[in-house]
Amino acid sequence: MNDVTDAAGLAALLEQVGYIADEGLSTVGYLSIALQRPLMVEGDPGTGKTALATALSEALDVPLIRLQCYEGIDAQQALYDWDFARQILHLRTLEASRSQIDAHDTEGLLYSERFLLARPILKALKESPAVLLIDEIDRADDEFEALLLEVLSQYQVSIPEFGTIRAATPPIVVLTSNRTRDVHDALKRRCLYHWIDHPDPAREVQIVQARLPEVSERLTRRIVEVVQHLRAENRLIKLPGVAETIDWARAVHELGRDDLDLDTATLTLGALSKYREDTVHLRTVLAEQLAP
Repeated sequence: MNDVTDAAGLAALLEQVGYIADEGLSTVGYLSIALQRPLMVEGDPGTGKTALATALSEALDVPLIRLQCYEGIDAQQALYDWDFARQILHLRTLEASRSQIDAHDTEGLLYSERFLLARPILKALKESPAVLLIDEIDRADDEFEALLLEVLSQYQVSIPEFGTIRAATPPIVVLTSNRTRDVHDALKRRCLYHWIDHPDPAREVQIVQARLPEVSERLTRRIVEVVQHLRAENRLIKLPGVAETIDWARAVHELGRDDLDLDTATLTLGALSKYREDTVHLRTVLAEQLAP
């Protein structure tokens, strides 16, 4: 794991892997690592929340272990499960061999580590140093949040049949939320918090250039100019995030363009807009901004 001694050092490591963090994000990221506290990042879709965890993994040279949250997720999908099929086979083997192991010892054999299936959270605790990404925590329910409290405060998981597994080195934990619902205070108190906003024009140009160095500066600036105008106008169902800016720049470049013209912009709107109503409005905006 690469050493991080301050916020500037973390920002430099992230920039090396193509993630441009401002001072606020690099500072809270450094504190998360130094204080061994989980980091919760919120923001609009496409602002780089998930990409932050990926960049941390690459920059620090540690594995990324991802848990995608969804409605109804529980301990079996997130923490651990038992390999029931193997347990049954082992039990039948004991019966076939007429083993004299008593019931208590048999239970101890069946609920040993060899039959324990580590899901993402337990895997991160066992294999750390690692980056554990708990993605879109706002999609999970209250019960799942409660499951996380022990993990995020003590970096351990208690398994009734087995015991407590504690991380020798706490993983770097990043939780993301699109704020479709409020996350409970009990969970937030265990985390450092940062809101990732849409970048200003200069930083967005820098981000696209870092991710797509093959794209011409002229094309990058023109695309960022249009996207920034759309966000300021705020008339779309879904405002384009940095992810859409990058996708659009990549799409236009793939067509062999080094500047943005009206025909090319119209043909590649599928990289920028995911709603029919937005696409209709975008055609009008592009006609005004890119008309010859």
